[in-house]
Amino acid sequence: MKRKFQLSASLICGDHLALGDDIKLLEKGGIDALHFDVMDGMFVPRFGFYPELLQAVRKQTSLTVDAHLMIENPERYVQLFVEAGADIVVPHAESTRHLDRAVRLIREAGGRAGVALNPGTPLHALEHVLPDIELVMLMAINPGIVGHKLIPQMMQKIADTRKMLKKFPKIKIEVDGGVSPESAARMVSLGADILVCGTSSIYKKDLPLTKTIPSFRAHIEKELKSL
Repeated sequence: MKRKFQLSASLICGDHLALGDDIKLLEKGGIDALHFDVMDGMFVPRFGFYPELLQAVRKQTSLTVDAHLMIENPERYVQLFVEAGADIVVPHAESTRHLDRAVRLIREAGGRAGVALNPGTPLHALEHVLPDIELVMLMAINPGIVGHKLIPQMMQKIADTRKMLKKFPKIKIEVDGGVSPESAARMVSLGADILVCGTSSIYKKDLPLTKTIPSFRAHIEKELKSL
């Protein structure tokens, strides 16, 4: 099976004291995009990155950066992340009563909007904003914890999302969590366009990013041929 896909590096899995160096290695390794996790300790039980750090990242690279907002009431902050340099700002459908407003504010600020869905959230939660977004981010694990294992039922959700988006061919599907050598090709074959890569794929203590990225990409391409 021949299908195009992109690899996006989850920056939170890298060296937080050397993100600039990490970004250079990611670019050298051929990464397609960067994934910037924002967490408030309330929507998820962790804290993540912030707008000022995104500004610093933006100065280091021209790669596409998506800001994944795992925060409550994201409409309060979406403009900050657009202004800080995010290409795509992605709030969670579960984090606000006014998802359409959050999407509208992103677009009014000059950004591109996406929507993230937790594993247990049905797809109809985003149907009303499909005309205004460019990305659906499917969480294949419960958000906020690095290294959790893939929830198997999320494979069917990827396929269901692809069917739902037939009328919206410009919307990309990004899968966050559980992306590994065992799951990645299957995700792509079912409809994923972008895979968020973390500790199960490209961030390895004993191997440089310049080797793990092309190796992981080649593995997916090889596996796809047999699907």
